[in-house]
Amino acid sequence: MSGLVGIRLLLLWGCGCLWLTSPTSGSLVIFEDTEALEETTGPAKSLQKRSTNEAMVQVHSVTVECTVMSRFSHTVMTSVALNKANTSQEIFFEVELPKSAFITNFSMEIEGKEYMGQVKEKEKAKKQYEKAVSSGQTAGLVKASGRKMEKFSMSVSIAAESNVTFVLTYEELLQRKFGQYEILIRVKPKSLVQQFQILANIYEPQGLSYVDTHATFLSNELLPLVEKTVSDKKAHISFSPTLDQQRKCPDCDGSLIDGDFIIKYDVNREGRLGEIQIVNGYFVHFFSPPDLPRVPKNVVFVIDRSGSMGGTKMRQTLEAMVTILDDLHADDYFAVIQFDDVILTWKDSLTKATKENVAEAKSYVRSIRANGGTDINSGVLRGIDMLIKDRQEKKLPERSIDMIILLTDGMPNSGVSRIPEIQENVKSAMGGNMSLFCLGFGNDVDYNFLDVMSKQNKGVARRIYEASDAVLQLQGFYDEVSSPLLLEIDLQYPDNAVDYLTTSHFPQLFNGSEIVVAGRLTDNDLDNFLVEVIGQGLEESFNVQGQASIVDWNVIYPDESYIFGDFTERLWAYLTIQQLLEKSKTGTSDEKANFTAKALDMSLQYSFVTPLTSMVVTKPETEDGPDSPLIANKLTEEQRQQAERAKPITMYHRVATQLQGAALQAKQLPYAPVYFVDGDPHFMIELPDRNDSFCFNINNVPGTIFNLVRDPESGVFVNGLIIGDKKIPADGKINTYFGGFGIIHATLGVRLQVTTQAFSVLQDGKEVKLLWTDTASLKGPNVDLLVTKDRSLKVTLKGSVKFVILLHKVWKKHPYHQDYLGFYTLDTHLLSPSVHGLLGQFYHGIEYEVTRLRPGESPEKPDATMFTKGHQLTVTRGWQRDFRRDVKNGENVPCWFVHNNGSGLIDGEATDYIVPGLFTAF
Repeated sequence: MSGLVGIRLLLLWGCGCLWLTSPTSGSLVIFEDTEALEETTGPAKSLQKRSTNEAMVQVHSVTVECTVMSRFSHTVMTSVALNKANTSQEIFFEVELPKSAFITNFSMEIEGKEYMGQVKEKEKAKKQYEKAVSSGQTAGLVKASGRKMEKFSMSVSIAAESNVTFVLTYEELLQRKFGQYEILIRVKPKSLVQQFQILANIYEPQGLSYVDTHATFLSNELLPLVEKTVSDKKAHISFSPTLDQQRKCPDCDGSLIDGDFIIKYDVNREGRLGEIQIVNGYFVHFFSPPDLPRVPKNVVFVIDRSGSMGGTKMRQTLEAMVTILDDLHADDYFAVIQFDDVILTWKDSLTKATKENVAEAKSYVRSIRANGGTDINSGVLRGIDMLIKDRQEKKLPERSIDMIILLTDGMPNSGVSRIPEIQENVKSAMGGNMSLFCLGFGNDVDYNFLDVMSKQNKGVARRIYEASDAVLQLQGFYDEVSSPLLLEIDLQYPDNAVDYLTTSHFPQLFNGSEIVVAGRLTDNDLDNFLVEVIGQGLEESFNVQGQASIVDWNVIYPDESYIFGDFTERLWAYLTIQQLLEKSKTGTSDEKANFTAKALDMSLQYSFVTPLTSMVVTKPETEDGPDSPLIANKLTEEQRQQAERAKPITMYHRVATQLQGAALQAKQLPYAPVYFVDGDPHFMIELPDRNDSFCFNINNVPGTIFNLVRDPESGVFVNGLIIGDKKIPADGKINTYFGGFGIIHATLGVRLQVTTQAFSVLQDGKEVKLLWTDTASLKGPNVDLLVTKDRSLKVTLKGSVKFVILLHKVWKKHPYHQDYLGFYTLDTHLLSPSVHGLLGQFYHGIEYEVTRLRPGESPEKPDATMFTKGHQLTVTRGWQRDFRRDVKNGENVPCWFVHNNGSGLIDGEATDYIVPGLFTAF
């Protein structure tokens, strides 16, 4: 791309029409070409160039238009950028959309010529454009982004004095959860937009019961700009701030528009039959009758307590379980099973959820500790046996639902470990008489295994992400399934009137949700279109039937009927494809092939980008000749998980070039990773396999003790004591450091205390003390110490990890500062996979991606965006010092700095790691 001017201008925007908290967002990005960046010799040049040329590129307009027609959303994102420079510019278009949505169209218009994307069969597209695939040019079009989104990216070179219009369209059926639908529009412009507009139109013939709109960024000045008009069956919401209204202040270019714009609504529900709509030869039936009493449930919680669940995962699981037990209804029955390679039960049968029983169960749950292997087969089968036995002995209410909720974080490695055998055992034992809900905790779990096993047994699976909100994730899933209203629901339609029916039998209907069935009509005589719904309720069988009435959209919306077109047919196609894809995961090989073939045919017919199809995008020719076509694929959940396990740092070398220039070379990291905390206090995590590092600070008051390493499986614990300055400096800023460490090896019976004056080892009732002024080597049966006078202490635990503690000496008469310690860990691979703590949680690696490099507050320290553990964080490129080779001056190590006490990077909050004493080991 010779001749391109390298600049970077960020405009983040987006729209998502989806349920609950599945946000979509997008961005139009104009940014620096790699070749142009590599031609620079340092940060000053590239950043100065950026600021000089930004004015030559104008983001003219951003429009997000979302139209919802009976829960079926049609979203169009349009961006127009003008290149006012006298040289070509590379312009990037980025959009984040919900993973449950299907892209239906993408186009670019450049100087009056339109370039359209084409949906083709994935395998054929891959072969047809094998050159593009092998060269890696297709990799960037669609990637996983966070928990519920995927990112579509596209770039094009625009000639001088030209413009480009990007248009992306996607469709999705909104799902009802917790009694509402949600449209979430995420807007993060980072710059001002000439014409900025969000439009949402909701058409619900069933009638709107309420519509609520709010945004996280709305100030008193912006609030009046939100226009909302709601009638009985339609809502119109718009938000169109002018350029000046977007400004943070009259003379600055920063934008106030930064956050989430949210619309929540629900519809009226009057009849027990539900709402049936017939449009252009297709019908859709929405079923969620009001005022149904809940059906009691009999639930067995099967909790994985294997070693890999140790640390934060187990703490969060138990915290969530305590809350879930409190939420049980008095007429529910429950049991608790914990398993590693041994199966333990709280009681031998299910127990009614009285206050006394719940209190006793909570005490039992709090006592669960992680240890051992993972015998999923035996744990689930024990729960099934308990339900069957109690049913046979008539201990459970006749009209109630039986369910098992399994929570695990890993692969079966004890007992029966073959996944197909476990699935067959569970399916055979359940016999279609109960539901299995599986929660897969973390990124190491085999999600496909749990997903298939759940679907085979009338349940669903859900991934629980390792993050500070894991407790809320667990509680949220339980809330979804905690109140069943109907069981074994059949929705029946005249056999001679419909065909190509979507799924019409459902094992349960939960409070706040909705059942949707769609089909194609074969008989135009709608006077005989009788509908019947049968199910099992609390006190008696549920049975309702009635005549379907035609909803005439032309009458309800006489001035706007032209916009609806074939939405009912597309809703039917979307729902059918989703269900065929789910069915293709189970059944015989012939059944799987048949479901897959049908889903592929429909995906191509309706131009949906699904896991079976690809969108092929042909870019216009440049001065260097034609570009290879690019391919946008739809990711499966398994592909998303694989991507999260191995996210590359794509910008490291570019950032290193910016930061250090030709004169400063990046420090060569040793092969083995080193994790340390030193200074004020700075935590550093080196990742040599990624040729990178990240770092964060922890700030707290002197006297606080933090757990740094916690590995109950190997018996190793390390805690550190925070100290401060001798007195408060004139500027009022108190520096804090680590001034003491307690190291425990519970298995070997070793306790080592280190301060800035001395250290002592206690084992078998014998204590040995040494001073920092000594140079000594101490070898014991379980621990070796090597002291370098006034410099370092190396601790080697028998058959385990090594620690190096550095002493930083400060002039004794310094008015403020005092001596402090640094803590370094080596050979961390010798600790168990369940190791945790402020440092320990990183010992076995972390998956993260750093993208979107941009100027920071300081020219030599650019900012970027990090994706890790389900979070999107702003990080800053900088340095921390490694003092191992030079205890006085240290060596600079470049790293990504995570702000706010490592929030979003560490599990939970920093305060979660505070312990009462240096030798606390739990």
